[in-house]
Amino acid sequence: MKLTLIQRDDCHLCDQAWEVLAAAGVPDFDPLWIDDDLGLQARYGTRIPVLRREDTGAELDWPFDAAALRAFLR
Repeated sequence: MKLTLIQRDDCHLCDQAWEVLAAAGVPDFDPLWIDDDLGLQARYGTRIPVLRREDTGAELDWPFDAAALRAFLR
C-alpha cells in the first residue's frame, strides 16, 4: 500500500506525525510538501499533516495516534 504524508516545511505537527508513523512501524511513505502549490494549500490548508492512502484515496487528518493509524491501514 502506498502512503503519502501531506505536510508543510517547518511544521512541528508534521514532525510529530513522522514520529507516530515510525512508532507504529509504518515502513515507507512519500512526503508531499504543499508550500509551493497554491492548489494544495487551498485544499489542505490547516488540515495538515494528512496521511493519504493512494490505493483508496482515503485521508487521515491530524491528530492521529498509533491505534488510529493501524485502523486506517486495515
